[in-house]
Amino acid sequence: MIGLLLLKHIYGLSDEGGSERRVHDPYFQFFTGEECFQHAFPHERSDLSHWRKRLGDKLELLLAESLRVAHEAGALRSQDLKRVTVDTTVQPKAITFPTDAKLLHAAIKGLNRLARRHGVRLRQSYSRVAKAAAMMAGRYAHAKQFGRHQRQLGILRNRLGRIIRDIRHKIEDQPALQEAFALPLGRPSQIRSQQQRQRGWKLYSFHAPEVECIGKGKASAPYEFGMKASIVTNNRRAPGGLFVLHASSLPENPYDGHTLRKVIDRTETLTGCPIERAYFDKGNLRPRRSKSTSRLHLRRKARRLRHHQARAAPPLRHRAHHRPHEDRRSLRSLPPS
Repeated sequence: MIGLLLLKHIYGLSDEGGSERRVHDPYFQFFTGEECFQHAFPHERSDLSHWRKRLGDKLELLLAESLRVAHEAGALRSQDLKRVTVDTTVQPKAITFPTDAKLLHAAIKGLNRLARRHGVRLRQSYSRVAKAAAMMAGRYAHAKQFGRHQRQLGILRNRLGRIIRDIRHKIEDQPALQEAFALPLGRPSQIRSQQQRQRGWKLYSFHAPEVECIGKGKASAPYEFGMKASIVTNNRRAPGGLFVLHASSLPENPYDGHTLRKVIDRTETLTGCPIERAYFDKGNLRPRRSKSTSRLHLRRKARRLRHHQARAAPPLRHRAHHRPHEDRRSLRSLPPS
């Protein structure tokens, strides 16, 4: 299962796509431990999601085992672990772009689904009304008719408030249902009350409340919706290539410099080798202190041209008014008239 999850992420496949490719690809089967070619998938496709949930926070154990195997095979040496590169990135979540209409519609569908599961009969579900309002809100926003767009959002907020009040009224004297609906009712209330440009924490997904809006300064993606992650790799290429020495998620989008020392300490604990030098970018300035003895180095952009770039660059030509001293020399060298 772990091998299939790795292949799925390497080739960018879904659970169904990875399962189907394993059936007809012998290389996939050999990588996942099969000795003979199998003509059927030995597990259910839903087992992949179950395995991901069972892994949980055991990623460090998998990294430690992979590093141990690489060290025994000679692909990774102890000296390759002394100089590392630390950087952070955004691990995007598989969610749609969070617009107000989509969030309100998802909250209405989620509350109806939860009410059916617990046997709470609502006065009205507003499923068809909410679907039509969400669809028309998207159309009006695309046509830049923002007055009508806000009217449809008002319809969605009104219907969501009715469902919340109806559920709270019907579970008043039932402690078991109140406990079951405590957290699910908090998310729709947050979605209903939050505004587009408000400051502070916002909810960007009904089913994944841990999603955050992070801006890393990329021209192609000014904002990304996911969770910040820290990655540590060996700085110099080992005989087997570059290896991920440590990977961890950083919830609540902390400042990179506040997590640098903690990540280095965890990497040293995972690899069992002290880090002599750690290279980072400007996002990790002013790191906090720790017990680690590693030296921190800021990676700066090279200001000089490479040798092949200098040879290919045309010679610089300056205008006369930029070099007045050469003009005076040229005038002095002229013969007297």
